[in-house]
Amino acid sequence: MNLLSKQLECLIEDDKYEVTILSNMSSFIYHSLEDVSWAGFYLFKDNQLILGPFQGKVACTVIPLGKGVCGTSALNQETLVVENVHEFKGHIACDSASNSEIVVPIIIRDTLYGVLDLDSTSFDRFEKDKECIIEMIKVLEKKLTDLL
Repeated sequence: MNLLSKQLECLIEDDKYEVTILSNMSSFIYHSLEDVSWAGFYLFKDNQLILGPFQGKVACTVIPLGKGVCGTSALNQETLVVENVHEFKGHIACDSASNSEIVVPIIIRDTLYGVLDLDSTSFDRFEKDKECIIEMIKVLEKKLTDLL
């Protein structure tokens, strides 16, 4: 387990509330990873993604499944790393300054819970931290599985 995942595990180990866990995790990621302009969650509700806890500028509030990077990641339940969001067909530009993005689905008991979405103003920002970010999501999935 990488250092950030261990720190995250310690941060959320005693928390009992989803909103607290997601809020602190979005802040933790936003302040721990360099060159992140937005870090937050979209939660799967009513067959769409709705805005959850985040750090950064105001964001889109509802994203249909299959739309944009978040909706595509959620629909296919796969991590997407986009080097240049302007080249991603159907990209939803909540912040026009964003240039790259990673979206990681969160799966609890074989069911889509939501996605973690990270943006950067730099191009090709997230490939180098992909495994670290996925590992942090595994910490979250374990915590939520035990909690829910």
